[in-house]
Amino acid sequence: MAASVREKQTVALKRMLNFNAPPLKNTAAEPVWKVLIYDRFGQDIISPLLSVKELRDMGITLHLLLHSDRDPIPDVPAIYFVMPTEENIDRICQDLRNQLYESYYLNFISAISRSKLEDIASAALAANAVTQVTKVFDQYLNFITLEDDMFILCHQNKELISYHAINRADIQDTDMEAIMDTIVDSLFCFFVTLGAVPIIRCPRGNAAEMVAVKLDKKLRENLRDARNSLFTGDSMTAGQFSFQRPLFVLVDRNVDMATPLHHTWTYQALIHDVLDFHLNRVVMEEGMGAEPSPAGARPKKKSRKTYDLTAADKFWQKHKGSPFPEVAESVQEELDTYRAQEDEVKRLKSIMGLEGEDEGAISMLSDNTAKLTSAVSSLPELLEKKRLIDLHTNVATAVLDHIKSRKLDVYFEFEEKLMSKSTLDKSLLDIISDPDAGTPEDKMRLFLIYYITAQQAPSESDLEQYKKALLDAGCDLSPLNYIKQWKAFTKMAATPANYGNSGVKPMGLFSRVMNTGSQFVMEGVKNLVLKQHNLPVTRILDNLMEMKSHPETDDYRYFDPKMLRGSESSIPRNKNPFQEAIVFVVGGGNYIEYQNLVDYTKSKQGKKVVYGCSELFNASQFIKQLSQLGQK
Repeated sequence: MAASVREKQTVALKRMLNFNAPPLKNTAAEPVWKVLIYDRFGQDIISPLLSVKELRDMGITLHLLLHSDRDPIPDVPAIYFVMPTEENIDRICQDLRNQLYESYYLNFISAISRSKLEDIASAALAANAVTQVTKVFDQYLNFITLEDDMFILCHQNKELISYHAINRADIQDTDMEAIMDTIVDSLFCFFVTLGAVPIIRCPRGNAAEMVAVKLDKKLRENLRDARNSLFTGDSMTAGQFSFQRPLFVLVDRNVDMATPLHHTWTYQALIHDVLDFHLNRVVMEEGMGAEPSPAGARPKKKSRKTYDLTAADKFWQKHKGSPFPEVAESVQEELDTYRAQEDEVKRLKSIMGLEGEDEGAISMLSDNTAKLTSAVSSLPELLEKKRLIDLHTNVATAVLDHIKSRKLDVYFEFEEKLMSKSTLDKSLLDIISDPDAGTPEDKMRLFLIYYITAQQAPSESDLEQYKKALLDAGCDLSPLNYIKQWKAFTKMAATPANYGNSGVKPMGLFSRVMNTGSQFVMEGVKNLVLKQHNLPVTRILDNLMEMKSHPETDDYRYFDPKMLRGSESSIPRNKNPFQEAIVFVVGGGNYIEYQNLVDYTKSKQGKKVVYGCSELFNASQFIKQLSQLGQK
């Protein structure tokens, strides 16, 4: 099985921290002590992959931000891991002039231009530090891996490539070019790290197509440049990948606008939706439900707690895709088994405390010594287990509070029904005007999903009635303005599709086809059972990966950067289904789609699917972007 992107990126980072030499196998040797200097981009790439302890094991004693005040440490080597931006380069030149470190290993997250390299060279000359600049490397690591099968492009300046940035009405061509270049640069890094040249498929006439054209060109140019190609020679050791090349499917966020607004029911997606969850880290404010402080006293300062949800956390790996009630049950079970183990240790301790007078105690002692030894040796494991149980108890409780206070289960069920076009048991107006159900934002999300999925838009009078109810509930209507324009535009762009006798459904480029029955068995908040159904993104992938013919994806363009002449065709050359695929959503993605793809892959033997997106937003961040678009 080919190594996952996460492993490959981790290996690349470790190699870099070892002065770009493969890490030595014998661990007896002391590592060389060194300093790591990164910028925010570098920090975001490293933090989901390597813990501080792992960095220390690699010999990193200090890790500092490039633009912080750093003291000179004249006798250690420094490894820089930064983006090749103007201000970073200036700062590096300044470091050279101030002779901060013994030697400099400069690693750029994405390729540095010739002119900037020359700037560094002249600064090094001026500072008489040429011999100290030991190595300069382009690392091609300009993307962030969050899971074995999930990556995002960036976290720092994500507003530069957000849905809002791409879909602004007043966008200039030059801005659009710049956005596309940023996205393509990161994707290029992704494929260099993966060590594979993909076959690219994309829809026509949107941002995804622009990315595809540019990426194809960039890969093609690199493959032609025999001297410096990143895809040949030692970096691409044979057999790293299966013989088949991966399929790379680009889709545009506009293909499915309802999912990012959808309330969700699986653990990871819920955490992302209701808590502050970035780069695999949850930030929670403790003491939320604390008793009010006596009048006149200072309110207690809320302490912020951060929890890392990592690949090493077995519980997380097993349950991040499970429906929430199941997770709550499992946390409880884990807690019970842990308590049982703890009690066992306590019991043994009390027996050991017996004075050895009577024979019985002595004989018990001998076999209990063995027991106690094993209990004591399992203590570190127990403590780690306890830490994880506490973590998930806290996180799950926080999520549950949101579900209860906002009636999220009601929203989830209702939206699923809307999206699967099944009969509704109560009216939309009831939920919108129910003061106990959710926040104004929840109501807005629900209404937008209704509006997006409705086959014919509500009549003007109905719309006014809904608008009034939404305003009364305290909603901001600007997202609706944008979605209205979006829907009108979609109608224009949509070609009348001929789906046999399907009647009046306008199913064009953007409209959604949902064909699932009712998805829920509802009994209280308690048990909502998820039925596996494919979201649009998963469905598009399935068509392209399995080479199925389907009106939705038949006119997708086909690029093969390895072909000598870029042939303009949508006719795929190879007819075999793909084993490995990467789906990338231009304009932002979410954990709901990710989870849907993971579930899809589980049902397919031997297939691997990776999900990527230009940024990861939850519904409230997406709504913000929509309302900015709607205010213009």
